[in-house]
Amino acid sequence: MRSSIRAKLERLAERYEEVGRLLGDPSVSGKSGQFRDLSMEYARIEPAVQRFRRFRELEREVADTQALAGGEDADMRAMADDELRRLKATIDGEERELELSLIPKDPRDDSNIYVEIRAGAGGDEAAIFAGDLFRMYSRYADRCGWQVEVLSENRGEHGGYREVISRFVGRGAFARLKFESGTHRVQRVPATEAQGRIHTSTCTVAILPELAEVEDVPIADADLKVDTYRASGAGGQHVNKTDSAVRMTHLPTGIVVECQDERSQHKNRSRALSLLKAKLLAAAREKQEAQQAATRRLQVGTGDRSERIRTYNFPQGRLTDHRIELTLYKLEDIVGGDLDDVIDPLLREYQTEQLAALAE
Repeated sequence: MRSSIRAKLERLAERYEEVGRLLGDPSVSGKSGQFRDLSMEYARIEPAVQRFRRFRELEREVADTQALAGGEDADMRAMADDELRRLKATIDGEERELELSLIPKDPRDDSNIYVEIRAGAGGDEAAIFAGDLFRMYSRYADRCGWQVEVLSENRGEHGGYREVISRFVGRGAFARLKFESGTHRVQRVPATEAQGRIHTSTCTVAILPELAEVEDVPIADADLKVDTYRASGAGGQHVNKTDSAVRMTHLPTGIVVECQDERSQHKNRSRALSLLKAKLLAAAREKQEAQQAATRRLQVGTGDRSERIRTYNFPQGRLTDHRIELTLYKLEDIVGGDLDDVIDPLLREYQTEQLAALAE
């Protein structure tokens, strides 16, 4: 195991012990917020720490067995050699799993997704290819037990789609398909091509995680400026003679709300706070939607033929993913929805990059 990875695991084990001690401290258990945060951290790092403990036990077993393998008894050496081979296979697998446990989990991995497919360069053939891609992903979704909902579609004149937007509902949808975003290129002879020439067309694919609903926006007292003033207008003598109206200013955003409909300052304050939360909620949703739109622009590219993450070459039955130089000669199976042989190498490459970053 690389020394940098081991050092991280040792620090994690030390933190695990420290958090455990803190959770047993009466002064901490009386603070609900701190106790909750520590409990969540403890639960999050426990699997990796327990696996690291098992890994170290295996290392000790290897050391003990190596000592036996160096002894004078021939039968004992043979038994020890067999055990070492078994332990080595076990420890190699544990080391890989242990390293993977250090990779931070993408909180979006379990999200449902929006799949946007748009025809790019290539006219009618690009639209037909967009239909092929949609069927490919739909069949893969069916294999995974996900539901597919078509949200909007713009069909091509000769089949396929100029654009199709769908929602895939299922656990792990984003984790499996998040690397599909980009320009996909197809090379084949269109059915309308009389001279048998190969045409090149493109489609763009964007995989977007479904946004979690923003249920509420917490407002700290320190972020609020509350002014009271005498209400004006209709409402009777009581309204005009007391400071029952309320003006609230949310200092971080500058949003101001006022309420003077009620005679009671308490009721006006409650209504103003409710209105302020509604405005902040709307702003939060708008920000999420803007971030999603920006993500889509980054993923899609221009759809030009020279931009591609993957090429589907039908005459040769070949699929090539240019990002990891993966070539597979099982194009019909892949287009039929058998995507695991494409997705798994992409995930492994991503994990390798993440581990390299951890080692640094």
